[in-house]
Amino acid sequence: MTARRLVALVAVFAAVGALFLFGREAAARVPVFVAWVRALGFYGPAAFIVAFGIGAVLLFPAALLILAAGALWGVVLGTVYVMLGAALGSTMAFFAARYLVRGSVQRYVDRHPRLAAIDRAVEVEGLRLVFLLRLSPIVPFILLNYVLGISRVAYRDFLGGLVGMVPAAVMYAYAGRVAGDLATLASGAAAPRGAAYYTLIAVGLVATVAATILITKAAQRAVQSKV
Repeated sequence: MTARRLVALVAVFAAVGALFLFGREAAARVPVFVAWVRALGFYGPAAFIVAFGIGAVLLFPAALLILAAGALWGVVLGTVYVMLGAALGSTMAFFAARYLVRGSVQRYVDRHPRLAAIDRAVEVEGLRLVFLLRLSPIVPFILLNYVLGISRVAYRDFLGGLVGMVPAAVMYAYAGRVAGDLATLASGAAAPRGAAYYTLIAVGLVATVAATILITKAAQRAVQSKV
């Protein structure tokens, strides 16, 4: 590994670490954010959607904002506003990754045939794979945006697969609705550990296995086609 690559790698890890620290510090301000959005009245939903979008780019914990949406507007409207914010934020993160980082990644991938084959496999599987990854609890929403951004997946499939996060959004919005008050949100309220929670976890784990199998088979086909 050259000195330039080592410096670049260290810079990337430092940037990600800084963003995570920012997210942890900002989490304590969620109650203030909720109060501010509530005070905006009619303009509150628009402000929330924009804030959710920016938070997705900055690696802010999405679950906290979904809880806030549930506390503010209930399950149905809260989920709608969350999905609009998620579409905005994931789109910004996707294109930031694709146009700021993708070039460097592509040059590296092109020099390694097997990596290139896997990259093409992601492009071929598209919507089906993104949907399964969104259902999975293993890969965080905010990180997946960047990971998919540097892959060859088409934007239309990337955006369509966002539907896979609806079940989790509904569950956390419900938890926010149940929690209701700012003090509970400030403590980082967790989703209720009821039947819905464990069902969602089970579905997510199945989706994780299915996504892994899908990637493996598609990558094998892509590699074999080049042999």
